[in-house]
Amino acid sequence: MTRTNHLARGARRRERGDVPGWVLITLMTAALVAALWAVAEDQLVSLFKSALSSVGS
Repeated sequence: MTRTNHLARGARRRERGDVPGWVLITLMTAALVAALWAVAEDQLVSLFKSALSSVGS
């Protein structure tokens, strides 16, 4: 095995690592969206309907 091959394999091994960090970021984002939706559902729905009606006409 060449030195370049060996270094590339080592880099790939290190890049695989931070799965728990990505899972935490994804879960926190989903929780933030759910919390915002629970608090501002009526306003978000009316904003969405208003935007769709202004595009349609």
